[in-house]
Amino acid sequence: MPVRHHAVQVPATSANLGAGFDAFGIALDRHLAVRSVPVAARADRVTYLDDATVDLPRGDDNLVWRSFVAFCERYDVAVPDVKLETRSQIPQERGLGSSSSAIVAGLTLARALSEVAVGEPELLELATELEGHPDNVGPALLGGLVVCTVDDAGELLVRRVNPATRLRPVALVPSQRQATSAARAVLPESLSRADVAVQIGRAGHVLGALTGTWPVAVGAAGDRLHEPARVEVMGPSAQVLAAAREAGVHAWLSGAGPSVVAAVEMVGDRSANALEGIARRHGFTRVELRFDLSGAFACPEDACALAGGSDCLPCPARKVMATSAALGTLVGDAEALR
Repeated sequence: MPVRHHAVQVPATSANLGAGFDAFGIALDRHLAVRSVPVAARADRVTYLDDATVDLPRGDDNLVWRSFVAFCERYDVAVPDVKLETRSQIPQERGLGSSSSAIVAGLTLARALSEVAVGEPELLELATELEGHPDNVGPALLGGLVVCTVDDAGELLVRRVNPATRLRPVALVPSQRQATSAARAVLPESLSRADVAVQIGRAGHVLGALTGTWPVAVGAAGDRLHEPARVEVMGPSAQVLAAAREAGVHAWLSGAGPSVVAAVEMVGDRSANALEGIARRHGFTRVELRFDLSGAFACPEDACALAGGSDCLPCPARKVMATSAALGTLVGDAEALR
C-alpha cells in the first residue's frame, strides 16, 4: 500500500519540577517537528534541517528512527520505507527533553503511518520502556503537567492536568551540555526517613502550587533527593538555582540539568526581571515560554488533524520546512548550542 506521509510535532519538557523526582513533568512550547518523505537513493535515513542537531546520527541508529522501528516491531507491522526530515527547537543535553521528544516523535509518526489503533496509554508504556522514565515522555506525549507512578501491581499510572493559567514558565539555559547518564550517576542511593517525609510533603506542595490550588512557598519547593548532588557537579547551574530562590522565584533544576526552569506569575510578577539579571550574570540565556497543552500530534500531508483545513498555525509540516531564523530555538541561537 502507498504510504500516506505525515508530520508530527512534540513539545519540549521539564521533569522533576523540584521535589517530584522521576514522577513530575511538564510540557513547554518549543518543539521537535518530524515529517516522513519518500526515500531518495543514497540518502541519510534522517535529515536534520537545523544547526543545533548537527552531531546527531543520521542512519538507522538515530533515536527518532529507532523508536519508529520499535513501534512497528511491537505491533508486528512492516516498517515503512521512508526518510525522516526534522527540525528542532529543543537543544541537546540541556535537561529539556530532547531525547524524550525524539522517542515520542518516532512512536507517534509510526502509529500514524501504520494506522495501527493504539491509544495513548499503550504508546506511553512503550515510550517509557525506550526512555527509562515516564516523567519526560509523559508530558511530551500528553502535554500539560503529568504525575507518574506505579500501582501495587507494578503497572504504570499517569495522570495529566493543565497547569494554573496564571503561571508561565521561564527557562534559563546554559551553553554547555550535561549528559543525563552522568547526572544520574551522582545520585545518592538512599535518603533518611526524615528526608523522605520532607520530600513527600514538598512534592505535594509543588503539585498544588503548579495547579493553582495555593501560592507557592519557595522555601518548601526545593528537592532533597536529586538536586543537592547534581548541583555540586554543575557549578553555574547551582549558582543560578540558588540566586533564583533567594530572589523568591519558584525555580528547579530541569530534569538532570543543567538548565533551570522557573514558574512565574503572568501579570505583575517581578520575577522575570530578576531572572534576566541572574541569567546575564552567569552566562545563561533567559527564554520566556508557555506551557504546551496539546502534547504530541500527527497530521497527514494532505490534511490537518487539528483545524480540519490546510492553513493551521501549529502545522508540524510547516515547522519542518521553516527556516531556522523564522522558527527560532529554545535559546534563539542554534550555533551556540553545538
